Amino acid sequence: MSATHDHGRDPSASECADFLEQIVYLIDNELDKTDCALVRAHLDSCNPCLEKYDLQRTVKSIVARSCSESAPAELRERVLLRIREVQVRITDV
Repeated sequence: MSATHDHGRDPSASECADFLEQIVYLIDNELDKTDCALVRAHLDSCNPCLEKYDLQRTVKSIVARSCSESAPAELRERVLLRIREVQVRITDV
């Protein structure tokens, strides 16, 4: 990543686009130290990108937490029963 940000001016939309692509990699700790430092410096100086970063981090956290929960046994039984009913109707047609 070679984009830099002049702290004396607002970043352009294309500069922000370059950094926004890197946000997911930053959240997942998949950037090398140099790119990580560049993205963090940009986030420190660009509120719109920082807000998008915070949103991405929050969504990722919620999804991770939601994926670790399992459905109650009663719900699972009802869903499986409904699937069997639909399969029976399909084979009867």
